[in-house]
Amino acid sequence: MLDVTKPIAVFDSGVGGISTLKVLTEMLPHEDFIFFGDSANAPYGEKSRELVFKLADQVVQQLIAKDVKSIVIACNTATSAAKPVLMEKHPQLPILGIEPALKEAVDAGKQNILVLATPLTIHSPKYQAQQARFIDQANIYSLPCPGLADLIEGGTENITQIKSYLTKLLTFPQREQIDAIVLGCTHYPFVAKLIQQQFAQSPEIYTGYTGLGNNLKHQLAKRHLLRTDQVKQNIEFMSSKHEPAELTLYQQLFDYGLD
Repeated sequence: MLDVTKPIAVFDSGVGGISTLKVLTEMLPHEDFIFFGDSANAPYGEKSRELVFKLADQVVQQLIAKDVKSIVIACNTATSAAKPVLMEKHPQLPILGIEPALKEAVDAGKQNILVLATPLTIHSPKYQAQQARFIDQANIYSLPCPGLADLIEGGTENITQIKSYLTKLLTFPQREQIDAIVLGCTHYPFVAKLIQQQFAQSPEIYTGYTGLGNNLKHQLAKRHLLRTDQVKQNIEFMSSKHEPAELTLYQQLFDYGLD
């Protein structure tokens, strides 16, 4: 028997997926959510694809044990490295993933698009194919950001370092032409304002979260798993670090953000 009251799981390599969680909870205000941050193994973006798959597979097993009705991979790196195989392993469970919102920016008519992502995402075959698909429609600048997700994992204590990192990273010849920034890692929206401040023209930011939320609604409705009763939402935070301070950080980021 279908149980629409089961929670939706959202997981990431660390705190980044909380930015995705925030949007999903707003779009589905009567659904319960479990967020799992694999902070003990963060970040994923500079690991091998094989290791990322192994870690993601372990997290999914834990979430299935929590009897969830859907799993959202709120990590671009894990989506690229693990989602197809995880979908094959668990065909009964809707498994969705987040991907760089390059199409969204191109469809909006943007001509000079900067994509910020982890090295593994930037060099993944799927992203390379996506970039090639739009190469004739816009100038696309793909910039790997090694270490940025790790700095964001540290929370507000690392703000000064993050600002310095971004100033160095975003100093390049074409910067004044950029009219859109695609944040290809779920950690990066926590410093979206700091990123925009590096550009005089304040380029529009694209995350892909709204499209993901609409897809989640569609997948649940198709399986008659969408909750329609007007109950108060419950959100549970979990972490592989098993430290109270980590869960406090998750709650703070959910409530207040970082920048």
